[in-house]
Amino acid sequence: MLKDKVVVLGVTGGIAAYKGVELLRLLTKAGATVHVIMTRSATEFVTPLTFQTLSMNPVHTEIFNLISEQEIGHISLADRADLFIIAPATANVIGKLANGIADDMLTTTVMATKAPVLIAPAMNVNMYQNPIYRENEERLRTHGYLFVEPVRGMLACGWEGEGKLQDPAAIFEAAMAVLTPNDLAGECVLVTAGPTREELDPVRFISNYSSGKMGYAIARAASRRGARVTLVTGPTCLDAPWGVEIVPITSALEMRDAVLERYASSSVVIKAAAVADYRPARRAVDKVKKSDQPETVELVRNPDILAELGANKGGQYLVGFAAETESLLENAAKKLNGKNLDLIVANDVGQTGAGFNVDTNIVRLLFRDGRVEELPLMEKDDVANVILDRVMEGKG
Repeated sequence: MLKDKVVVLGVTGGIAAYKGVELLRLLTKAGATVHVIMTRSATEFVTPLTFQTLSMNPVHTEIFNLISEQEIGHISLADRADLFIIAPATANVIGKLANGIADDMLTTTVMATKAPVLIAPAMNVNMYQNPIYRENEERLRTHGYLFVEPVRGMLACGWEGEGKLQDPAAIFEAAMAVLTPNDLAGECVLVTAGPTREELDPVRFISNYSSGKMGYAIARAASRRGARVTLVTGPTCLDAPWGVEIVPITSALEMRDAVLERYASSSVVIKAAAVADYRPARRAVDKVKKSDQPETVELVRNPDILAELGANKGGQYLVGFAAETESLLENAAKKLNGKNLDLIVANDVGQTGAGFNVDTNIVRLLFRDGRVEELPLMEKDDVANVILDRVMEGKG
């Protein structure tokens, strides 16, 4: 995702400095080349060796340390950076930057860079609410600096309130959004994901193997690309994508209500959820006990949400999914045309590396004009971006 991107990570002196290690891990895992700059105070909390080992690059702490005879350290890093992140950022370093003070390796490099600067503050709640700090942050915002707001919580100093460093995963998502073209800005994208559960009694239900990974990947990618995203999701074990409105549901009827309520205000609707086709005709109030008599469960059809959306389509671009085990293209084309879709994503769930509970997928994209695009085995995050690319092409 971040292949060929250079990120400079600034770490300042606060107890949250250890969270910079996790942020570094996320950045390098995504393929970024990361160079770390630590203030002297930061080295009191985490050793430079930790960051050097994980980044596989020297850690910079002193302004007068030349990288080589031809390079001045802070200028070299400033020029190479695609993104500059400061996490955690203390009130001290934010105050310096707001007032043009460049007296160490970190502040000097930030002052010299033309790359976007993303700041994740972390400090005592009273410092965070101090009007001088607020003025400094606002001043940086007016100059184009970007911020990831801290969260409320128990602080290391014993106080509770705002000022706790945002989760590294959220900072990573903010970084991804900065480095991703905002070609979906202005779009309202509605995504469904995961399975539904149709309850038999208080402890049993009918469901399927959907993990929600494909739908979550689409929601995450759309948010990174600047869309306002709502994710209607059945029960999953996945972390909520950062910056996405989450609407949790359980049953197919609940999903239908949630989707129809938001349909008119959406410009793109991507139905990646695996909705149960049937539900029990009656839900027992109490747990059904075993007996020697044969048990029969009467089922009734759930509403076809996708067909209902297609029948009432206005200006929305409507995308469906077809998980098949046979006659993939024939069944997908029938669904595409019968439900008035603009695009359908078909995959053979019997293939290795495709379908449920895996991080990859093998899909074919079927369009209204009869075109079929076959994609190779890909990470679901990459599949999500291809789908969004085709949606934007289709919307013209």
